[in-house]
Amino acid sequence: MAYASYIFILIWTAVAALLANVTNGKKTEIVCGEKVVRYKWIWAIILIIPIIYLTANRHLNIGDTGAYAQTFLLMPAEISALPDYMQSITKDELYYFTAALIHIFVTKSYIVYFGIIATFQIFVLVKIYRKYSEDFFISMFLFFASTDYISWMQNGIRQFVAVCITFLCFGLILKKKYIPAAIIIIFASYFHGSALILLPFMFIAQGKAWNKKTVFFLFTVMIAVASIDQATNILDGLLEETQYQNVVSDWTAWEDDGTNVLRVLVYSVPAMISLYGKKEIDKQNDPIVNLCTNMSIVSTGIYIISIFTSGIFIGRVPIYFSLYSYILLPWELNHIFKHDTRRIVKSIMIVLYIAFYLYSIL
Repeated sequence: MAYASYIFILIWTAVAALLANVTNGKKTEIVCGEKVVRYKWIWAIILIIPIIYLTANRHLNIGDTGAYAQTFLLMPAEISALPDYMQSITKDELYYFTAALIHIFVTKSYIVYFGIIATFQIFVLVKIYRKYSEDFFISMFLFFASTDYISWMQNGIRQFVAVCITFLCFGLILKKKYIPAAIIIIFASYFHGSALILLPFMFIAQGKAWNKKTVFFLFTVMIAVASIDQATNILDGLLEETQYQNVVSDWTAWEDDGTNVLRVLVYSVPAMISLYGKKEIDKQNDPIVNLCTNMSIVSTGIYIISIFTSGIFIGRVPIYFSLYSYILLPWELNHIFKHDTRRIVKSIMIVLYIAFYLYSIL
């Protein structure tokens, strides 16, 4: 049943995109002071309705779904029990507080609860991709075919709530409104503490694509990989007083041998293409593309570290940055490659992502 729903998602995305393109599915909008053509909201809604339904009704044996369902069912049923419940929570308090309020005032059904979370998560993606991506449907296809849909909307949902909250800062980071962006990121950290990782990188990602800051970051990554034992000792010390204090010992005890190299290669494609097409990126100097390129570079760097450390822990960090890659890649396909090769490259990209998706789910 799960496999059938995963296949359906890609088919539905293709059908919705086809219908939107053969009808009057687009309109002109203003984004960053420029006139752009974007898909109408109705087509975004048509795309996500079955996604929300399938996410809410997923099987309990998918990822951490069973644990999330059990935790939700055991939450307090009355408001009077909420203070005692919250005293038992030691991390990510806002997530559990919000979930408890849903349990008390909205529903006792974990299916509806999953639906509420999925609605928020997918709405954020739709809001950002519809506005900033040159091809909304390709961006959503990449999110699905990369298996992020499965990994995050059906598994690590607590962290992905925090990720989506930080993704709402896209416009603020773009406009260098750091104080409100930082406030939102700190707010997100109370849903999942890992959100704080975005704070330094919203400065590093500023400026032109492949600037000195991002190149220095990659240089640091190479040094960390070359001296991985010392790097993990430093990481262990930095996390000693946080909720992740046992992260290094845990991945060692669990024999976590790092993120799959193939997955890292797939996630690195937008950054690699940006290096190939840097001349065109510099020529157009689009602030959206510059930001997304640098975020994609950061994602690639952290994924490289996760190959040699932990896929379970370090491999979960890049999601704060890799979502930007799904705006970057459609732009690269439209601008870096010449007209006579663009269609071929786009077709190859779609086929390879589908192949990766099928490889991952089967």
